[in-house]
Amino acid sequence: MSMKYDLNLLPVFLALMEERSVTRAADRLGLTQPALSNALARLRVTLRDPLFIRERYGIRPTEMAERLAPTIAAALATLDDAVLGQQDFDPAVATRSFTLSLTGYVEIVLAPVIVARLKVEAPGIRFRLTPYGNDLTETGVMSGDTAMVLGRLTDPPDNLVVQHLMEDGFSCVVRADHPSIGTKLTRAQYEALKHVNILPPGRLQAGLFQALDRQGLRRDVAVSVTHFLAAPEMIVATDYCATLPNLVCRQLARDKRLKILPAPADLGRFPVQMAWHTRYRHDPAHRWLRALVSEVAQAVVAEGAA
Repeated sequence: MSMKYDLNLLPVFLALMEERSVTRAADRLGLTQPALSNALARLRVTLRDPLFIRERYGIRPTEMAERLAPTIAAALATLDDAVLGQQDFDPAVATRSFTLSLTGYVEIVLAPVIVARLKVEAPGIRFRLTPYGNDLTETGVMSGDTAMVLGRLTDPPDNLVVQHLMEDGFSCVVRADHPSIGTKLTRAQYEALKHVNILPPGRLQAGLFQALDRQGLRRDVAVSVTHFLAAPEMIVATDYCATLPNLVCRQLARDKRLKILPAPADLGRFPVQMAWHTRYRHDPAHRWLRALVSEVAQAVVAEGAA
């Protein structure tokens, strides 16, 4: 029985479904817009349906396109598994590029150790690191363009596989020569101090707000900064305090201008997770990368507990 359709058209269909824009789908697939429009025309003939309707700000899938999308996505994922699973991967000689979407926390705590491992074990592997705040759709992981997301995830879609990596808690940071804080920080002192907050308020910061609320601990925020590494400079220049993850504080402890203290109440712990598209489940290079990230996370936690 001869094949009545072109498999090359199926990634075009999925790109249009996920991007809802001919321009963005063409950019994602590395096609010109005329080439993508031609592929869409062939899809319409093959499937006997318009599939996508033009609207003012993009395209809208038809009912048939909505029905077909899960089946086509699953079929392509199965094909990827079958083909990629047969390929050999030797990290010592491989040349490949991965895009990773990271929270600011992961970029400080895990990324440098991961890159150091790459330098030794896989010198031909290249990373492109992009930020992850709250919106998974902006990372590219849901479409498979981004290899993985590292951070705190809630309610991930069905096409992502999520693995728990590690947990961390919170400590406080003040300047080493703070005029009123010694070797311990009491609740009364914490509430009397001005505080440095980290923006944007991602999952981690939202968790901190909830933990403070559970403990009935008030925090007088005087200034908000956009990255963990901006907080130390703000603290050194003031009498302010910052409440930061333990593993970030461990790195800041090298700075003699700063003093790390236990939080005045149990602020709980937060999870760090790794997520990737189902199509990479059996990709040998991906499996190697996931194992490396997991090993690094365990080693970093063990070192922090030592």
